[in-house]
Amino acid sequence: LTAGLTTGCDAVNKALDCVQTADTIADSVTDLQQAVENASNDPTQLDQSLASIDKNLDKIGDKTDNADVNKAVDDLNKAVANVRTAVKNGDNTPDVSPVTDAAGELTKVCTS
Repeated sequence: LTAGLTTGCDAVNKALDCVQTADTIADSVTDLQQAVENASNDPTQLDQSLASIDKNLDKIGDKTDNADVNKAVDDLNKAVANVRTAVKNGDNTPDVSPVTDAAGELTKVCTS
């Protein structure tokens, strides 16, 4: 019985970690959107926002073995990589909607 309770708590803790990290990522995505809007004023904000999302994705990816969460993390990683490539290629106002969509999907799988 104790093992079952511990396992249950682990699952709850993982779910809470997922939700909290997804929340943090959502905030980072908002920052990314604002960074794109303000890119002409401060292009370094884009890099900082992307780095913040990367860091949080690493956190959530390490804490879960849920296939849906891992897929959402992978999709978000790809979207972030595409934005980073666009910025590197000189696009100061890249389309961040795939990042927003992927972050929304991550929030959805973390809360379901």
